[in-house]
Amino acid sequence: MDYIWIAVAFVCGFVVKQINLPPLVGYLAAGFGLHALGVQPESSLQTLGDLGITLLLFTIGLKFNLKSLLKTEIWAGATGHMGAFVLLTSCSCLLLAFLGFKYFDALDWSSAAMIGFAVSFSSTVCAVKVLEERGELRARHGQVAIGILVIQDIAAVVFVSLASDKSPSLWAFALLALPLARPLLSKILERSGHGEVLLLAGFFLALTGGELFELVGLKAYLGALVVGMLLSSDSKAVELSKSLLGFKDIFLIAFFLSIGFTALPTFDMWVAALIMVVALPLKTGLLFLWLTRLKLRSRSSFLAALGLSNYSEFGLIVCAAGVTHGIFAEEWLVIMALAVALSFVFSSIINISAHSMYARWCELIKRFEHSDRLLEDQYTQPTGATVLVIGMGRVGTAAYDTLCGEVCDDLRKGVYGVDVDKTRVTSHLDAGRNVILADAEDPDFWSHIKLDTVELVLLAMPAHLDILEAVKLLKQVKFQGKTAGIARHQDEMAKLLAAGIDETFNYYTEVGVGFAEQSLRLIESK
Repeated sequence: MDYIWIAVAFVCGFVVKQINLPPLVGYLAAGFGLHALGVQPESSLQTLGDLGITLLLFTIGLKFNLKSLLKTEIWAGATGHMGAFVLLTSCSCLLLAFLGFKYFDALDWSSAAMIGFAVSFSSTVCAVKVLEERGELRARHGQVAIGILVIQDIAAVVFVSLASDKSPSLWAFALLALPLARPLLSKILERSGHGEVLLLAGFFLALTGGELFELVGLKAYLGALVVGMLLSSDSKAVELSKSLLGFKDIFLIAFFLSIGFTALPTFDMWVAALIMVVALPLKTGLLFLWLTRLKLRSRSSFLAALGLSNYSEFGLIVCAAGVTHGIFAEEWLVIMALAVALSFVFSSIINISAHSMYARWCELIKRFEHSDRLLEDQYTQPTGATVLVIGMGRVGTAAYDTLCGEVCDDLRKGVYGVDVDKTRVTSHLDAGRNVILADAEDPDFWSHIKLDTVELVLLAMPAHLDILEAVKLLKQVKFQGKTAGIARHQDEMAKLLAAGIDETFNYYTEVGVGFAEQSLRLIESK
């Protein structure tokens, strides 16, 4: 049976990838297809799916700044949007009931409000997958989206506690002392080295957080998230997150497959689910408008709203509670499962072209921007820049330091780094480097900064698709200097050259070249 799951998931994922759709669309189709063929899921599928979500939330925590939850655009963005969408959905359900639509016709105010609450959440799994694939978890809009998801998860914990008639125990207050364990957790990671022990430490810490929270009557997933947050400032956080990446993605396939095993729908159920999916653009547009009213830039609002343009698997929990308490018929559990699955497809497809959509409609979208701008969203001008290093990770930092070490003092002042991660930018500034906070995939950034003195742009971003987008934007502002980009594979290098980049570097190959050149100096120095 395990082979059947893997084979069907691979075939479906492979097929949709060939038509440039995210593989998770294929995994969802595989789940419904297997169910329709009469294949019965085993308990191991659910176990693997739960493990994937636990690792996902743990890695989110590793990349998240807890203080950002206190920002108005985060907590007010989440609560205001949820409240407004619950009200709109409730009214829409009652209107459909009045018109006699099947399954809606049995709803009253309380059941309609519960449906509204179920669809007010966005899927952490789907949203983070989208952001990860674009390398935007640490971007401004990525952090806003994740912050909103965390607030929603907190609301989910409260609901589950009330709906299950099981309140958290008094021992839950002891979890407030968890920050005291941070030095011990950091020491564990430090002594785990860089191999399989570090990987196992990640599993251990994620599952331990889940077990602790579950013991005191709280959501296990929230425990994994909190432990991850405690370690977010640790020097090993990035390495640990990367080591867990492949395992997390494989386990999440089981989660997407399991959605299809909820139940087999009828035609009327498909109609009801499609009606709910039609409301997704309204949900997305409402969040965009609300975030702009909270003074978030229109681009950040637009991309964050698109990232959250889905329904959450938590909606299934809400519907299950509603069925248990007799609030609405059990068919709604199937309808919600369909709506969630279809929303994943909608969100995955629309986010493929999120940046190009903004570039195409930016003038219209910017009309909704608030006249005031948050301090964090203001541009820093790289005065007198001659070289821009885009992406100040390990490769970008090494390139920056090399440039500064090989040019004279006057030219050194003209070398600037650009990065989307605020924490990383702060770290570089503390180290004495000229680094500014900006997103190279933001058309507004390139149109606002002065490029007339810039002679070279080094694109050291981790994903070649991000580099392609940045190159396209540089062409739009008629940049006259030279460009260079990095890639992992030969086919990626070919795409970069075809896009107009002047020079490409395969950093797996270049490491070997640099190592050999530096080692030869040992012989030459004799």
